[in-house]
Amino acid sequence: MKYETLKHEFVTHFPDQPESGVLYISIEYKSVSHLCCCGCGEEVVTPLSPADWQITYDGRSISLSPSIGSWTLRCRSHYVITRGRVREAGQWTDEQIVAGRRRDRLATERQHGTQTQLGETMPKAVQKPRSWFAKLVDWLFGR
Repeated sequence: MKYETLKHEFVTHFPDQPESGVLYISIEYKSVSHLCCCGCGEEVVTPLSPADWQITYDGRSISLSPSIGSWTLRCRSHYVITRGRVREAGQWTDEQIVAGRRRDRLATERQHGTQTQLGETMPKAVQKPRSWFAKLVDWLFGR
């Protein structure tokens, strides 16, 4: 990681040209922004909510959890910000990224009360086969 520590600034709006090594926190817009800690210069924006990221402010420093996985950026960097310090985390495989996105989507749906049925998100090989009786009931009642 190019940046091992981050300063923080509480702002209403994010700056047009953010500084490297600065974590911008907008409580009003419930989000955090910073330039990727790998040094690629890409902006990373994380929404704050129980289903997304949470910040902890101890009066001196900021922690952001869970980890930052910049999977859509070319660098695909992955790191943790704890008490203003940046710690590199391991790279994820494409399968881990897909599973993580699925988990995140389900958490967001739970938060907003639009939860998808678990079976709809499970691969067909994992779903339990339906009995002929269950299929008949579905057919009779138009499910």
